[in-house]
Amino acid sequence: MDALCPSPPGPNRPQRHYERIGGRTGTSLCQTLIHLLKGNIGTGLLGLPLAVKNAGLVLGPVSLFIMGIIAVHCMRVLVKCSRHLSVKINRPSLTYGEAVQYGMENVSWLRRHSQWGRRTVNLFLVITQLGFCCVYFVFLSDNVKQVVEAANATTLSCHVNFTNQTQVLVPSFDSRIYMLFFLPAFVLLVFTPNLKYLAPLSLIANLVMTASLILIYFYSLTNISYPINLPKVGRAKDYPLFFGTAIFAFEGIGVVLPLENKMQKPQKFNKVLYLGMGIVTFLYISLGTIGHMCFGEHIGGSITLNLPNCWTYQAVKLLYCFGIFITFALQFYVPAEILIPPVVARVSERWETPVDLLLRTILVIFTCVLAILIPELDLVISLVGSVSSSFLALIFPPILQILTFHTEGLSPLMTVKNVVISLIGLVGFLTGTYSAIVEIIARNALKHEEALSTFMVQ
Repeated sequence: MDALCPSPPGPNRPQRHYERIGGRTGTSLCQTLIHLLKGNIGTGLLGLPLAVKNAGLVLGPVSLFIMGIIAVHCMRVLVKCSRHLSVKINRPSLTYGEAVQYGMENVSWLRRHSQWGRRTVNLFLVITQLGFCCVYFVFLSDNVKQVVEAANATTLSCHVNFTNQTQVLVPSFDSRIYMLFFLPAFVLLVFTPNLKYLAPLSLIANLVMTASLILIYFYSLTNISYPINLPKVGRAKDYPLFFGTAIFAFEGIGVVLPLENKMQKPQKFNKVLYLGMGIVTFLYISLGTIGHMCFGEHIGGSITLNLPNCWTYQAVKLLYCFGIFITFALQFYVPAEILIPPVVARVSERWETPVDLLLRTILVIFTCVLAILIPELDLVISLVGSVSSSFLALIFPPILQILTFHTEGLSPLMTVKNVVISLIGLVGFLTGTYSAIVEIIARNALKHEEALSTFMVQ
């Protein structure tokens, strides 16, 4: 195949024909920046104050900064490898899975199994995106449950002490009941035939989520109690939970190639990447630190759960929930496009639409069932981040660079760097997954004991 394709440029040479991918109809620098920010700012951001608590007030922000540098570097590596391979095989663009597939074809003894590279990446993409959908179920149920119960409380002051909120909010329905309430709405949402129909709602969602974040920052900054006596370094056994939450938040690598491929001038994507991820990293570190300083040991799985019960911050929760609800369709789009078309292609034309809708319904129900089984927001985020995000964001890109450039004089220092990053991701995957599962089992056992005690008393 190499004989039929143009000779690829070296790893440090400019790729002059790469601009043809975006073309004049592609997105501008500003539009790409907005999409990049949207793809990285979601529920993961709101869970970072708890992550900082798990790591410590000093170690947490430092770890977030280092993880941000590594995550952005891996995004840059993925783009570089995709560009190199797309020129080599004479294709305008590659998906993440295709980049890994063609990277494996560069190695003779892996060439026969290159299809498994694409399938593995697609598997982790499906796990990650469906994991995001599970998180959205838990996030919406927790926040709406709190709003509904706070509406029945007598206190509506914006100065309510957050440490007393658990005494005010007497549970009336389990959060899993709220998940079932949301299930039909999510099913109808994913029936949307084309995402362009959701564009106006997506724009509104972006605006209200931005306004909500501003108010969250305002409340957190103006309610920090001094002096601050919080641990500078957290417990060692909690650090893997920090890793899972942090890598969940930084796992925007799935949107990198689609955004870069659709740019008018994709050779300028690096500027957008560094600027966008610089903003994202600043938001992550600042909100994580400020949120932990404000709420201390009482911080919840999402910082919205710690906001007071007055109408202003109840509105903040509902507005952010609306934004997350609309985002569900965007996150669901990726696994739907990977899983559904191969099945629909096997049925007759008259059954294509019913089968497509049925499969979408089954996938949404599946994510709802998983959320009901693990209704702990912080643990769901940490588990999804540890299991799948660590592979996509930290493990696969360095390996792909080794496969792509191993025949072109990749320096030993570069190889060592890639191996170290992949090992960091692998250790984070193992320890984070183990810690999240152990904590899930422990919390479920505690809930079972409490329920049994309550039943015995009655």
